[in-house]
Amino acid sequence: MFIVYILRSLKNKKKYTGQTSKDVFKRLSEHNRNCNKWTKENGPFKLIHFEEYPSRTEAIKRERFLKSGQGRKWLDENIKN
Repeated sequence: MFIVYILRSLKNKKKYTGQTSKDVFKRLSEHNRNCNKWTKENGPFKLIHFEEYPSRTEAIKRERFLKSGQGRKWLDENIKN
């Protein structure tokens, strides 16, 4: 199982979209421990949305959509956190 997830920065309200095969809450914890430069500068985060997919290919496809203009619009219309 693969998960596409959306995090929101508690610092500046920016969104972070990613995908993982790990437990999504473990991944959130990694982001909140500053696992890369972007998350270090924009954290801490809260999980606002996630979706499960049976394959990495499907998860990556959805992640790419959510990072596109139409995907960001979908997030703004459907995710209210």
